[in-house]
Amino acid sequence: MELNRYIEHTVLSPTLKIGDIDRVVEEARRYNFLGVCVPPFWVKRAKREAGSDPITVVTVAGFPLGYNLTETKIDEINRAIGNGANEVDIVWNISAFKTGMPWTKIEIAKCAKACHDQHALLKVIIETAYLADDEIKQACALCADAGADFVKTSTGFAPSGAKIEHIQLMRASLPPTVGIKASGGIKTREQALQLIAAGADRIGTSSAVSMMTPST
Repeated sequence: MELNRYIEHTVLSPTLKIGDIDRVVEEARRYNFLGVCVPPFWVKRAKREAGSDPITVVTVAGFPLGYNLTETKIDEINRAIGNGANEVDIVWNISAFKTGMPWTKIEIAKCAKACHDQHALLKVIIETAYLADDEIKQACALCADAGADFVKTSTGFAPSGAKIEHIQLMRASLPPTVGIKASGGIKTREQALQLIAAGADRIGTSSAVSMMTPST
């Protein structure tokens, strides 16, 4: 298995510096990672550093809590794509979902349209740490119906991240046309491989390089 082709090399630390952006792009180039995931502010820099290399530039919107106004998320999406992002990972409105508001699905559909109209992909971060199993099933159905390209486990800012049992549940709840991105707390090659075996199509991690280095 070419693990590197599943990996979005991620740097979303609040204290990152410009050198960190350049580093993850160079490491993505060196290890042939699928892409990099960077904050919105640094998308233009990452795209410029990637140049003509086939490095997917991913960023986030509504991050990390998700209860921004829909209009704000769409503005973030439009600006991100305009700056060079190929994919946008939005945090869905967990608060609205927990309340049972139909707006949750409407918002995702609006965000999906904003991405697809500009030939970009949308991933929806459902933050599994805050959801019961039944809610994860509901979330997956809602995201798929609303046009999401991927459903993503976590922001990395919640109490826990990707879990094998959640990936398995998500895969069983989603059509094959909707991918799964596992993220949050993925530190080792073994973890990544187990999550892929459970059904993940993407791995978001800040530990990508160490996963490529054989343990001694």
